[in-house]
Amino acid sequence: MMRKTNLKKVLSFLLCMALIAAMALFATGCSDKKTAETVDGTTVYADGDVVGEGAKQFTLVIADKDGNETRLEIHTDKDIVGEALLDNQVIAGEDSQYGLYVKTVNGITADFDTDGVYWAFYIDGEYAMTGVDATEITEGVTYSLRVE
Repeated sequence: MMRKTNLKKVLSFLLCMALIAAMALFATGCSDKKTAETVDGTTVYADGDVVGEGAKQFTLVIADKDGNETRLEIHTDKDIVGEALLDNQVIAGEDSQYGLYVKTVNGITADFDTDGVYWAFYIDGEYAMTGVDATEITEGVTYSLRVE
């Protein structure tokens, strides 16, 4: 009688451990985490990705030289568009006498000195009169960076 009780306890324990291991493997296999690629100091995000964390949110549309678009949803606590994009490694560039000269966006480099093209900055479809590093975030506005 005592052996059957001990055997049942051991079998119950082993079954519970097997179920716990199966649940852990299932939860790990269902993870949404993606391994992002880094190119020229920027992270390459896919169309529709949600980037960053914070109370403020805006849409960024990135258009390459062929017109292919990538739309990102940016979340941040920063006040300036450029700060949010730099913080999330969406853009990279260098400081110039006119402000931040954006050279790489989402892994795509456009350097006027090398290629004769550059990253143009748009606010709601209109060519911006300020650079990304001088534009305050306004929720509901769509910002764009386009190779031209």
